[in-house]
Parts: sequence; C-alpha cells; structure tokens
Amino acid sequence: MVRQLGELENDIMTRVWQWNRPVTVREVLLDLQAERDIAYTTVMTVLDKLFRKGWLRRDQVGRAYRYEPVSSREAYTAALMNDAWGTSDNPAAALVHFFGLMSPEQREALRDALRVAALFPAPADPGPGPAGTETDTPGEADTTGETPPDTGGHSRAHSGGQSGTDSGGPGTPP
Repeated sequence: MVRQLGELENDIMTRVWQWNRPVTVREVLLDLQAERDIAYTTVMTVLDKLFRKGWLRRDQVGRAYRYEPVSSREAYTAALMNDAWGTSDNPAAALVHFFGLMSPEQREALRDALRVAALFPAPADPGPGPAGTETDTPGEADTTGETPPDTGGHSRAHSGGQSGTDSGGPGTPP
C-alpha cells in the first residue's frame, strides 16, 4: 500500500519531479525559502527520509548528496488511485462514482488514456481450449512446473521502489 506524501514531502517531491535532474539539499532549500521559512537541516532530513522510504535515490558528490526520483509523479498518482480503488467492496460502482466526480477536461483525459491503452492491449490469456478439446496431448501432464502467482483476484502494476516491507515508498510495495 502506498502512503500519501505529507505536505512538505509533496512540496519537495514536486520540485524533484519538475526539475527532472539530480538535485542537492541546497537547491531545494533555496527554492522552498521563496515560499516559507525553512532550515537546511529540515530539508536534508526530509530528503533523507524520502530516500529511506524508496522515493529517491542518491549519489554522493564530494560531501553532498544529489537526489533524483525513483519513479514519476504519474506512477505515484496511479498507485494511490489503485490503492483507493482496491479498498472498495464494489469496484465497478466506485468507478461510476469516480467518473461522476470528473470535470469535462478530466473525462477527456480519460478518453485519451483509454485510446492509448487500446494501442497496447494486454496479452490474451489463452485459457482452456474450446469445449470438448484439450490444449495438451491426452495423457501428457503440464511439464512447465510453473504456477502463476496469486494476485488476489487483481493485478497491481509496480513502478519501481522498494518492496518486501511497508516502507510507504513509491510504486506498489505491500
């Protein structure tokens, strides 16, 4: 489950996503100081926390770190939407209500996204053969030895970040 970013975390990540290049604590600090009174150590602490949560990667250059995002804002937003949708007992009804809340511009963006998604359809599941036929030769067992992972009835896209612990990081950690 993806944890929503706090206000300062979001302000910092917005800059990192918009700048689309490695950034230093000082660069983020100077930009934030145009809006609020904030200390260098506060920005440094939040960037470090975002790194530890898996939102940022960092490289040391001299005595300073340069931070860059692990995934995009769009991937973060999609993960939040997927988590919210996954909490519904009736996903179809939740979508209907969600669509009802959309502005005309958002509905047009949804139409555009669906057109793009149609260009890249998911691979077809061959499923069982037609009624009365077998996909394997009679008497042959499935020799692949592969069992598909249990996704709990739905799949979740992974957009990067850490997994295996509830880090509140990007993508879709557990």
